[in-house]
Amino acid sequence: MTLPAHAQIIVIGGGIIGCSTAYHLARDHKADVLLLEQGQLTSGSTWHAAGLVGQLRASASITRVLKYSVELYKGLAAETGLETGWKMTGCLRLATNQDRWIEYRRLATTAKSFGMEMHLVSPDEVRRMWPLMDVSDLVGASWLPTDGQASPSDITQSLARGARMHGARIMENVRVTGLRMAGNRITHVETDQGVIACEKVVNCAGQWARQVGTLAGINVPLQPVKHQYIITERIEGLASDAPTLRDPDRRTYFKEEVGGLVMGGYEPNPQPWTTGDVPADWQFRLFDDDYDHFEQHMEQAIARVPALAHVGVKRMINGPESFTPDGNFILGPAPECANMFVGAGFNAFGIASGGGAGWVLAQWVVSGEAPLDLWAVDIRRFSGLHRDRDWVMARTLEAYGKHYTIGFPHEEYESGRPRIVSPLYDRLKAQGAVFGSKLGWERPNWFAPAGVEPRDIYSMGRQNWFAHVGAEHALVRSAVAVFDQSSFAKYELSGPGALAALEWICAGSVSKPAGRLTYTQLLNSRGGIEADLTVARLRDDLFYIVTGTGFRSHDLAWIRDHLPDQGSVSLVDVTEQWGTLSLMGPKARAVLEAVTRDDVSTAAFPFGHVREIEVAGVRLRALRITYVGELGWELHIPLPETGRVYDALMTAGAAHGIRPVGYRALESLRLEKGYRAWSSDITPNDTPVEAGLGWAVKMRANTPFLGRSALEAASARPLAKRLAGFLIADPAAVLVGRETILRDGEPVGYLTSGGYGYTLQRGIGYGYVRHAAGVSDEFLLSGHYELVVANERFPAEIGLKAFYDPGNERVKA
Repeated sequence: MTLPAHAQIIVIGGGIIGCSTAYHLARDHKADVLLLEQGQLTSGSTWHAAGLVGQLRASASITRVLKYSVELYKGLAAETGLETGWKMTGCLRLATNQDRWIEYRRLATTAKSFGMEMHLVSPDEVRRMWPLMDVSDLVGASWLPTDGQASPSDITQSLARGARMHGARIMENVRVTGLRMAGNRITHVETDQGVIACEKVVNCAGQWARQVGTLAGINVPLQPVKHQYIITERIEGLASDAPTLRDPDRRTYFKEEVGGLVMGGYEPNPQPWTTGDVPADWQFRLFDDDYDHFEQHMEQAIARVPALAHVGVKRMINGPESFTPDGNFILGPAPECANMFVGAGFNAFGIASGGGAGWVLAQWVVSGEAPLDLWAVDIRRFSGLHRDRDWVMARTLEAYGKHYTIGFPHEEYESGRPRIVSPLYDRLKAQGAVFGSKLGWERPNWFAPAGVEPRDIYSMGRQNWFAHVGAEHALVRSAVAVFDQSSFAKYELSGPGALAALEWICAGSVSKPAGRLTYTQLLNSRGGIEADLTVARLRDDLFYIVTGTGFRSHDLAWIRDHLPDQGSVSLVDVTEQWGTLSLMGPKARAVLEAVTRDDVSTAAFPFGHVREIEVAGVRLRALRITYVGELGWELHIPLPETGRVYDALMTAGAAHGIRPVGYRALESLRLEKGYRAWSSDITPNDTPVEAGLGWAVKMRANTPFLGRSALEAASARPLAKRLAGFLIADPAAVLVGRETILRDGEPVGYLTSGGYGYTLQRGIGYGYVRHAAGVSDEFLLSGHYELVVANERFPAEIGLKAFYDPGNERVKA
């Protein structure tokens, strides 16, 4: 095949992800697609993948993506004539201790919430399903009957044939050598055989994706790690339809293959390959066998399946797999480039994810918007921090080592810390701060009192910080406290076109006079919530935008991508220029009045306003807003002066018992007040009306904005889902999110977030109640509700308003 001069969309990489993306671009969108593979199809990581296919994840959308993969693999051979090796054997996950068993009980609840079949089975039942297994140490197992296994190379070849059948062109042995740019757009792809003009590029280059990205200045934070498994000789008595087996407490997995077993695992001391470039000629190649390193898996595997001690090993596979710093794969539009999309870093889940990832990525490429809430895998969850290859390697190896560890709630990564600290770090540490990390920033989660060791002790029940966070929560409700929120992402948008641009991007009206704040959502074309943030109008042509720490790259990219092209606006990330202290509680005004000469009375400084005031000789931006339901201000301070202002507040507040408090108290406070959290309660799958935020949308104004048409169309139909709050009194029920909501005994949704309200002394959760015929107040309030928590039912009380709202005068006074 001769290299064409032009292609609408060029896909780089011929592994399962690239072939799936090309297949869906051609089949679903009739796109002009050219796939370039530097070697032969599957020659990177796909050919040596183990081929286990599991579906359940913590995200409903990602679970849906993986379920799609299974449905695709089931029918692909009938379409293309090439078999995929798909076998729906089901999967057993073993538990040998109570914490693991509680994790599985929670996963069983999650599975039900997401519409998946999952059962908890006894050791005797496990022995019946897998007779060669020693079950003497088992508490039980989870059983997912629709999981299975497949042949990675066969699936990829079948997808490639399907792509060709639908019009895609696939060229092997063509190496991409460069990308020609016009500003931040790719105009041509350079190869070792010529140059091709294009409109869009999809980087599915696997372990080379980081290198391909750098050609366009894009960061794809991957780390290749050596991953080993063995293929044994035939084992007498092993059924050909034996379920795949995951034994996480022994860090191993098994699947049947030609009468023998594939066995591998995830060791706590993984071996990275390189932080440099992966050689271009690393195709169909493996590392030398390393039985010394693999011995830890052999010992555990023989203890589980004693027959392994007496069977030969046909082959060891020791190849590189691309892993990421958080264990989730990478999809979506690169924030540094206007027309490159990425599908890479599948953490040894590429076969399970391949079909669905190609499906959503193709739609993302064509429409410019993700079809689902894909935040968990969105490339914009990373930041400039992730350009540090050594940091990425350390964090990725930790994530690899946690692959099979118990997923305790609130668990923090430890590697590469501390990385980014606020000016208050040493002060807060001296006061007992126990820090968490968000996008590299150290942030206090809670404060250990004198005599209490300042560290998290993880458990599946109430953790060691529970009572101490309760004391912090009570302080905010009764007196005054300070939150260090310097990690907030902050941008400035300026210029003559700034107001018009924001009026189009924001669902709420930002056309208020200078000195006013707007809490607003940014919507996609479906009316779904892409961001949730605050816009402060400092001058007629200057806006200060504040959003969550973890959403820094995402929200900046979303705003930038929807600005006018004519250069009438300037968008600048000013995160590191401003520290942020949130002064909150009924005594907040008394403290602020003691440190400033400016008038901060209700009349002079109402709720929803922004003023420049002076504190301790420092001019700062004070935003009258709250996320805790109490009187308060966000004080945005020139970063080097943050410590000076903090010291002044602490001195002035000493008479009121002021103390610093952490993010776990903040979470409890916001749950009581019913404030929504983006990425859990509100996502691109949810509209403001469904989320109870219709009041924040300028529907009454005759003003166009992104997403308005979708909201108008939806208003003609009854709402099929609505966000509601739930209270649960039983202290045995620990809410963490994804618990199933039962109405009159029938599942109607699941919690999007869960925690504890210390003022109310109740567990609190929020979730969408679904009913195709409509979710009126009457429907919602007439039902009897229960929450399924770790597979047990607990009575629950529904609420359509904030559970804590004493007249709301504290916020407005």
